[in-house]
Amino acid sequence: MLDLLIEPLQYGFMQRSLIVAVTVGIICSVVGSYLMVQRLAMLGDAISHSLLPGLAIAFALGANIYLGAFIAGVLSTVIIAWIHTRSPIKEDAAMGIVLSSFFALGIVLITLIQKQNKIDLNHFLFGNILGVTGDEVRDTAIIAILVLVSVFLLYKELLFYSFDPLGAQSAGLPVHLLNSGLMILIALTVVASMKAVGVVLVLSLLITPGATAYLLVKRLHQVMILSAAIGIFSSISGMYLSYFYNLPSGPAIVLVVSGFFALALLFSPSQGILTNPSPATGPSPLLRELRGLIRVKR
Repeated sequence: MLDLLIEPLQYGFMQRSLIVAVTVGIICSVVGSYLMVQRLAMLGDAISHSLLPGLAIAFALGANIYLGAFIAGVLSTVIIAWIHTRSPIKEDAAMGIVLSSFFALGIVLITLIQKQNKIDLNHFLFGNILGVTGDEVRDTAIIAILVLVSVFLLYKELLFYSFDPLGAQSAGLPVHLLNSGLMILIALTVVASMKAVGVVLVLSLLITPGATAYLLVKRLHQVMILSAAIGIFSSISGMYLSYFYNLPSGPAIVLVVSGFFALALLFSPSQGILTNPSPATGPSPLLRELRGLIRVKR
């Protein structure tokens, strides 16, 4: 057993991949906890898909693709906020519009660049963690430290703002700055995760560990700690499954995370569907309506 655990570690690419996977598992879980309690899961999806045009333009200009992706991510959040505040359009609709527009633009730009340069940029969609370089490990570590230090320093303010934005504003907290800061942290986290799981799958790492922990514990700091532990274990397990069974690494990590969520959903001691059935969990509203229609016809 010990030999099986040690065997992948003799290769440099696996060492670098595991470091990045664990780092991404931690910061996605911590930052994603805020998205989950604010019920803004779609925002993570919007930001992740909005990175594509930025990295494509940066690649075409010969600039740092991570910087381009970060700028595109921040720009997408600004546009979402602008549409939401300057029009009667709801925030979720604004996210959908920006998500689809940026993603389509990114696909078009990547296709054009690939035709002209004969290179493959599709790994940005689904990740290529086995190909990370030493410089990318360093960049991921720097982003992770920046994100975690920011969350540590602003924990109380972000906690107040996440659960009660109006109360935070009444108390004099700079809610607009806090919201912008949180968006920047999300954009940085998605940029750091791009190489590991790609822009398509990063939403799973942002939301699923936090949702799993939320079924098991109550307080936000407990959710963050438990979701980070789930993110670390899932990242390591996914990498080992990828190594021994020749699976794509990013999807393998996401499948392990999803498996933990399914177990918590079914067997959570306090909220599990099978372990804690309550009267409120009776037939679904759809089933009740169907039964009502059948009774009316009779």
